[in-house]
Amino acid sequence: MQAEIITIGTELLLGQIVDTNAAFLARKLAEIGFNVFRKTTVGDNTARIAESMQSALSCCDVVIASGGLGPTVDDKTREAAAAATGRDLILEPELLLDIQRFFNQRGSPLSENNKRQAYLPRGATAIRNPVGTAPAFIVPVRKKFLICLPGVPAELNYLTENAVMRFLQEEFRIQTIIKTRTLKTAGMGESAIDRQIGDLEESTNPTVGLAAHLGSVDIRISAKANSPDDARAMLDQMETRIRQRLGEMIYGTDDDTIEGVVVQEIRQRRLKLALLETNTGGELSARLTSAPGGYEVVDQATVMSLKRAGFFFAGKHARDNWNVSEKTAISLSRALQQKHDVPIGIAVVGDEDAGMGPYSDPTGNTYAGLALGSDVICKHIPMGGLSRTSRSRIINATLDKLRRSLKGLDL
Repeated sequence: MQAEIITIGTELLLGQIVDTNAAFLARKLAEIGFNVFRKTTVGDNTARIAESMQSALSCCDVVIASGGLGPTVDDKTREAAAAATGRDLILEPELLLDIQRFFNQRGSPLSENNKRQAYLPRGATAIRNPVGTAPAFIVPVRKKFLICLPGVPAELNYLTENAVMRFLQEEFRIQTIIKTRTLKTAGMGESAIDRQIGDLEESTNPTVGLAAHLGSVDIRISAKANSPDDARAMLDQMETRIRQRLGEMIYGTDDDTIEGVVVQEIRQRRLKLALLETNTGGELSARLTSAPGGYEVVDQATVMSLKRAGFFFAGKHARDNWNVSEKTAISLSRALQQKHDVPIGIAVVGDEDAGMGPYSDPTGNTYAGLALGSDVICKHIPMGGLSRTSRSRIINATLDKLRRSLKGLDL
């Protein structure tokens, strides 16, 4: 079974908004066994939308379009769907009543342009929309289906989960389901992980795949089975095999973040930390404090240049004696720990002028000093500067080193 997703809106082509609808629909289709053949984005032009729909219907069992169902002149999806399937548009009185009730509940008058939303291609099945004014609809086309959904993500998500998926499962008599689990790693490259689990990536069911991000790699496991319990059992078995290979490289699953896991670990131990950043622009403190409970563990966060930091912690001679080095990072982490009287001191010390552009190649060096109780360790990260790439990788490597170190200490 094949499906195509068409997202509609000139604002998508201009890059003014991020297309989250296609990703959501692709995930939902995969869960019930559909192969997404193609994803297409088209602007607000009736002829081009209709052409995209016809092309998709020629090679796919299901076409799902999102967007263009609003009340304004540039909302063209209804007209395009009618043209693509050789039908005219007709007024659906029950849909018009739904829209009228929606406005009455909000104390607003129903305008003439909103009435356009009650028109559907002849023969289409309406999907009533209790969370908005734009009804969705399904057009049958010779054992295939064109499904048109509103572009507002909250409305699309609701209608997909509560109507569209159920319709597809019943119509195509889908017995199997697909469940997915993601194992999260940080501080290691994709090739390093691939070397250890490459043979598992050849598995056909469940399947195993890698997705690399800045400073982290996700391991996706997908299982197809006849019941949720069977799928979960298959996921559990494969996860066990992967963990046997990677061990502590894996910090969490699915929606876990490295900063969230670190904060949870520190909170469970009822610890506090103080940190200093010289070349990461405060990203470490921002990520830690944005995690649930983060403000409970971050006692003090400081962002300043290395010269100022050295002077602040070691006096007037520091600017001549301190540089980007392991020794400096260790000394600063211990100074933070003592000055603020906390169990954990973290000092991220790195080259501040390497890779200044937002997407510059990472160059230079950074050292993350970690004072943990009576122990002091240092992580060397071979990159520096303030680029987006450098910051993400430096912070992920620092957090992963902190996570692993905490697990091995009795603080």
